[in-house]
Amino acid sequence: MKKQPIGIFDSGYGGLTVLREIVHKLPEYDYIYLGDNARSPYGNRSFETVYQYTLQCVKWLFSQGCPLIILACNTASAKALRTIQQNDLPLLYPENRVLGVIRPTTELIGNYSRTGSAGILATNGTVQSESYLIEIKKFFPKMNVHQEACPMWVPLVENNEYDGEGADYFIRKNIQNLLQKDRAMDTVLLACTHYPLLMKKIKQYLPEHIRVLVQGEIVADSLADYLRRHSELEKRCTRTGQTNFFTTDSAEDFDKHAEVFFGAKIRSMHVSGIS
Repeated sequence: MKKQPIGIFDSGYGGLTVLREIVHKLPEYDYIYLGDNARSPYGNRSFETVYQYTLQCVKWLFSQGCPLIILACNTASAKALRTIQQNDLPLLYPENRVLGVIRPTTELIGNYSRTGSAGILATNGTVQSESYLIEIKKFFPKMNVHQEACPMWVPLVENNEYDGEGADYFIRKNIQNLLQKDRAMDTVLLACTHYPLLMKKIKQYLPEHIRVLVQGEIVADSLADYLRRHSELEKRCTRTGQTNFFTTDSAEDFDKHAEVFFGAKIRSMHVSGIS
């Protein structure tokens, strides 16, 4: 039987932190990861560009047999997911599904806050989309939510400076900016899959009483629940416990950096023609 893996897409490496938690939670399934490293980062690109890039990668993953794709990228989830779900899937792939990382987080964030005030640390693109503000308002209409764009955080991570002294200035500055917006804030969401690698320094500059939420475990739990509720789709996902990795850029370079995000050595393959 031809494999039908669950597709995991990200503009680069960050989605590997989500995949790591998904594989830990659901190790029996097959997975295929695609990083669009040749065109990353997506954070500062226009809505139309992110949509076009994401759709191209989604189509490629569908061509590999994936019945279900997770956009493990906040920018792609914010700028492209809704259009793909509403316009492209019904016409091109009516039996397949594409899910994002924003909805699972926003459904739960209010459960973690006692004061009803939360902060969002994210890329420029995610902040500008206001996707978190819109989605959280649906589930927790009385909650106060404040955003802070952190344009330097992804470059710090991808240039292996996440643990260096150079990261301190930007992390301290962005956290201070966020905290100044509401003294009652007691929960902060890392709304970018790169940011967990900065956790040590983030906690260094956040007061101890503030809870930090990362998306990997939340998305993994949400996927497990989704598969339970959609048995017709779950039956299409094959189970041999195999994970394959692809990148639109250099496989050698991808493998060198990926271990930091995924927590284990991997061997990826270069894929061309995604355009």
